[in-house]
Amino acid sequence: MPGRPSPSRRTVLRGAAVAPVAGLGLTACSLAGGTTTSAVPTAPVDLGAESEIAEGSAKLYQDHNVVVSRAADGSLKAYSTICTHARCAINTLQGTKLICPCHGSEFDATTGKVLRSPAGAPLDELPVRAEKGRIVAGPQA
Repeated sequence: MPGRPSPSRRTVLRGAAVAPVAGLGLTACSLAGGTTTSAVPTAPVDLGAESEIAEGSAKLYQDHNVVVSRAADGSLKAYSTICTHARCAINTLQGTKLICPCHGSEFDATTGKVLRSPAGAPLDELPVRAEKGRIVAGPQA
Protein backbone atom coordinates (compact mmCIF):
# COMPACT_ATOMS: atom_id res chain seq x y z
CA MET A 1 0.00 0.00 0.00
CA PRO A 2 1.63 3.27 -1.07
CA GLY A 3 1.71 6.24 1.28
CA ARG A 4 3.62 7.70 4.12
CA PRO A 5 5.75 5.46 6.29
CA SER A 6 4.28 4.75 9.70
CA PRO A 7 5.87 6.61 12.63
CA SER A 8 8.49 4.87 14.68
CA ARG A 9 7.76 3.66 18.17
CA ARG A 10 10.04 6.41 19.54
CA THR A 11 8.03 9.12 17.74
CA VAL A 12 4.72 7.80 19.08
CA LEU A 13 6.04 7.59 22.66
CA ARG A 14 7.52 11.09 22.45
CA GLY A 15 4.17 12.49 21.30
CA ALA A 16 2.32 10.66 24.07
CA ALA A 17 4.71 12.06 26.67
CA VAL A 18 4.53 15.67 25.45
CA ALA A 19 0.73 15.98 25.11
CA PRO A 20 -0.14 15.90 28.84
CA VAL A 21 2.72 18.27 29.70
CA ALA A 22 1.57 20.76 27.07
CA GLY A 23 -1.97 20.62 28.46
CA LEU A 24 -0.73 21.28 32.00
CA GLY A 25 1.33 24.21 30.79
CA LEU A 26 -1.67 25.81 29.11
CA THR A 27 -3.80 25.30 32.20
CA ALA A 28 -1.13 26.78 34.45
CA CYS A 29 -0.75 29.82 32.21
CA SER A 30 -4.47 30.45 32.02
CA LEU A 31 -5.15 30.10 35.75
CA ALA A 32 -1.79 30.46 37.50
CA GLY A 33 -3.39 30.03 40.89
CA GLY A 34 -6.47 32.10 40.15
CA THR A 35 -9.94 31.55 38.83
CA THR A 36 -10.96 33.03 35.51
CA THR A 37 -14.41 34.57 35.73
CA SER A 38 -16.58 37.47 34.71
CA ALA A 39 -18.87 37.33 37.76
CA VAL A 40 -19.61 40.72 39.29
CA PRO A 41 -22.77 41.76 41.12
CA THR A 42 -25.74 41.96 38.75
CA ALA A 43 -27.98 43.43 41.48
CA PRO A 44 -27.30 45.47 44.62
CA VAL A 45 -25.32 43.42 47.16
CA ASP A 46 -25.11 44.09 50.91
CA LEU A 47 -21.39 43.78 51.66
CA GLY A 48 -21.42 44.43 55.38
CA ALA A 49 -21.11 47.13 57.98
CA GLU A 50 -19.97 50.54 56.80
CA SER A 51 -17.76 50.77 59.90
CA GLU A 52 -15.55 47.93 58.57
CA ILE A 53 -13.73 50.33 56.23
CA ALA A 54 -11.65 53.07 57.84
CA GLU A 55 -10.74 56.29 56.04
CA GLY A 56 -7.81 55.71 53.68
CA SER A 57 -8.27 51.93 53.60
CA ALA A 58 -9.97 49.31 51.46
CA LYS A 59 -11.67 45.97 51.95
CA LEU A 60 -11.83 43.05 49.52
CA TYR A 61 -15.12 41.16 49.27
CA GLN A 62 -13.96 38.03 47.42
CA ASP A 63 -17.36 36.34 47.47
CA HIS A 64 -18.76 39.17 45.36
CA ASN A 65 -15.61 40.13 43.36
CA VAL A 66 -15.73 43.67 44.75
CA VAL A 67 -13.29 45.97 46.54
CA VAL A 68 -14.53 49.03 48.43
CA SER A 69 -12.32 51.89 49.60
CA ARG A 70 -13.00 54.93 51.76
CA ALA A 71 -11.32 58.26 50.97
CA ALA A 72 -10.14 60.73 53.61
CA ASP A 73 -13.39 62.69 53.11
CA GLY A 74 -15.42 59.56 53.98
CA SER A 75 -16.68 58.88 50.44
CA LEU A 76 -16.81 55.29 49.18
CA LYS A 77 -15.56 53.88 45.86
CA ALA A 78 -16.14 50.32 44.61
CA TYR A 79 -14.47 48.39 41.81
CA SER A 80 -14.87 44.97 40.27
CA THR A 81 -11.99 42.70 41.25
CA ILE A 82 -12.02 40.86 37.94
CA CYS A 83 -8.62 41.52 36.37
CA THR A 84 -8.85 43.36 33.07
CA HIS A 85 -5.98 41.33 31.61
CA ALA A 86 -7.21 37.72 31.70
CA ARG A 87 -10.49 37.98 33.67
CA CYS A 88 -9.08 36.27 36.77
CA ALA A 89 -10.65 36.94 40.16
CA ILE A 90 -8.24 39.03 42.23
CA ASN A 91 -7.79 37.46 45.64
CA THR A 92 -5.14 39.57 47.39
CA LEU A 93 -5.35 43.04 48.91
CA GLN A 94 -2.21 44.48 50.52
CA GLY A 95 -3.09 47.84 52.05
CA THR A 96 -4.80 49.48 49.07
CA LYS A 97 -2.99 47.43 46.39
CA LEU A 98 -4.83 44.59 44.66
CA ILE A 99 -2.73 41.74 43.23
CA CYS A 100 -3.98 39.34 40.56
CA PRO A 101 -2.86 35.72 41.10
CA CYS A 102 -2.80 34.82 37.41
CA HIS A 103 -0.11 37.04 35.90
CA GLY A 104 0.81 39.51 38.66
CA SER A 105 -1.10 42.59 37.54
CA GLU A 106 -1.53 45.12 40.34
CA PHE A 107 -4.23 47.76 40.79
CA ASP A 108 -4.88 50.68 43.14
CA ALA A 109 -8.01 49.79 45.13
CA THR A 110 -8.84 53.49 45.64
CA THR A 111 -8.79 54.48 41.95
CA GLY A 112 -8.95 51.19 40.00
CA LYS A 113 -5.82 52.25 38.09
CA VAL A 114 -3.21 49.75 36.91
CA LEU A 115 -0.03 49.85 39.00
CA ARG A 116 1.74 46.91 37.29
CA SER A 117 1.17 45.23 33.93
CA PRO A 118 0.35 43.01 32.07
CA ALA A 119 -3.11 44.56 32.62
CA GLY A 120 -3.49 47.72 30.59
CA ALA A 121 -7.00 48.84 31.51
CA PRO A 122 -8.24 49.99 34.92
CA LEU A 123 -10.75 48.00 36.97
CA ASP A 124 -14.43 48.59 36.27
CA GLU A 125 -15.99 51.01 38.76
CA LEU A 126 -19.22 49.90 40.43
CA PRO A 127 -21.94 52.00 42.02
CA VAL A 128 -21.72 51.95 45.83
CA ARG A 129 -23.60 53.61 48.69
CA ALA A 130 -23.96 53.49 52.44
CA GLU A 131 -27.48 52.68 53.56
CA LYS A 132 -28.52 52.34 57.20
CA GLY A 133 -24.92 51.68 58.24
CA ARG A 134 -24.42 49.01 55.55
CA ILE A 135 -22.36 49.07 52.33
CA VAL A 136 -24.35 48.25 49.20
CA ALA A 137 -22.59 47.85 45.82
CA GLY A 138 -23.61 46.85 42.32
CA PRO A 139 -26.14 48.05 39.76
CA GLN A 140 -28.79 50.38 41.13
CA ALA A 141 -26.77 50.90 44.32
